[in-house]
Amino acid sequence: MMNKFFNLPLQKKVVGIYLAANMIIFIVNVFLILGINKMAIDMELVYQDNRQLNELTDSLTEVQDNMTVYLSSKTTDSLENYYKSAQTLQMLSDELGDEVTDLAFSRMRRNIKNMTGQYLEEVSLTVEAKRGRNVEKYRNYYESATELYEYINAYISRLNNEQFISNSERYTELATAFRTFESISVMVLTLVMTGNIISIITIVGMMIEPLKKLAVSANEIAEGNFDTNIPQTKYHDEIGIVIGAFNKMIISIKEYIIRQRESMEKERLMQEKELTMEAHLKDAQLKYLQAQINPHFLFNTLNAGAQLAMMESADRTYEYVQTVADFFRYNVKNHDTEVTIGEEMTLVDNYIRILNVRFSGDIKYHKQIDERLLKIPMPNMILQPVVENAVNHGIREMGDKGTITLKIYREDSDACISVSDNGKGIEQEDIEKILVGNWSKKEGQYDNNGIGMDNVISRLRIFTGKEDAVTIKSEGIDKGCEVIIRLPLPNVENE
Repeated sequence: MMNKFFNLPLQKKVVGIYLAANMIIFIVNVFLILGINKMAIDMELVYQDNRQLNELTDSLTEVQDNMTVYLSSKTTDSLENYYKSAQTLQMLSDELGDEVTDLAFSRMRRNIKNMTGQYLEEVSLTVEAKRGRNVEKYRNYYESATELYEYINAYISRLNNEQFISNSERYTELATAFRTFESISVMVLTLVMTGNIISIITIVGMMIEPLKKLAVSANEIAEGNFDTNIPQTKYHDEIGIVIGAFNKMIISIKEYIIRQRESMEKERLMQEKELTMEAHLKDAQLKYLQAQINPHFLFNTLNAGAQLAMMESADRTYEYVQTVADFFRYNVKNHDTEVTIGEEMTLVDNYIRILNVRFSGDIKYHKQIDERLLKIPMPNMILQPVVENAVNHGIREMGDKGTITLKIYREDSDACISVSDNGKGIEQEDIEKILVGNWSKKEGQYDNNGIGMDNVISRLRIFTGKEDAVTIKSEGIDKGCEVIIRLPLPNVENE
């Protein structure tokens, strides 16, 4: 019942409380007024018997007087007045009642009624005798009526006095009870009003308690504390609706702040990634061309030598010089951080040609290429350093038995580039050091001025966003080594 009440709209709840409180006070006042009226009526009726006896006495005296006037004057008016007064006396005497009881007052009232009847009969005989001009009879009847009148009058006076004493005691009791009732009425009204006030304060307090909690939470949130306890309410009035909307707003704000923080963190990581990529790229470019010859000057010089070889019909010299020129042209042209797999593969092809001229064709070079993957983007200057490490640390001392194999294929949602050799392999401990960037050249190993594997691995991890962007496999000493690079496909559906 209480839950149903608290789920009502605020206006209905306030009106309901007001009506209930006033209805209780109204009902209590009605009962108190009815009690007071009843006691007032009882007090008014206390002396009803005395008033009745006084009226009977007055009527009896009026009959006696009218009879005397008629006997003296014998006029029509006096006779008419006599009959009226006699009729009134008869009516009043009939009201006395003739019930037989053991109560003294009732017996006395019955006696008065009987004597009054006898008196009226004597008076009637007196008037008749007077009208018949029987002087002797009407004198006897008159004396008898007068004697009876005096006796009745005295009897009524005695009964009136006794009843007055009894009624006075009753009146005192009623007055005391009335005052007691007044005190009780005041106490009842006070208790009812106090109960109403307490009930109203309690119910209104229960109604606005959620608002107080909401105000506290709102103040804390205004100070920036979004982890405050969110107020709850089980009722569905206007306050419940406001609290529900407030809670949804706080949750939305929290989620928005979290999304903003995540977005800012991602943006920061992207900026760090770009800066790191740029730093590694510059480092790669600087390390790759540590020679103090200007790349543009070297490229132009090689190009001039190629033209001269062509004019002298030295085809092999022309091809070699042109290959070296293309190799350096790639470095001069591709200053961007991203190139395609195809461009990186062309650089590796030129590099192998240069090495085969240098080592008289000792390096065998095989390719297994998925042509559909050649336009996939990747960081520049990645494959050539890997191939260079395979030559220098794998097959450099094998003569014409050394083989480099380049594979480009698709695996799941990745474009994979594999550079493998059949050289002397690498220990698992060194593989782990290379992957974490702690590897250092051992004594007697070939030292080059090119880009290190730590630079390549770091740039690939930043570019792909994956720690497993580079995998190094070797089954042991003299069993070769394979470096696998995994690049995410930009659009798997449209390959």
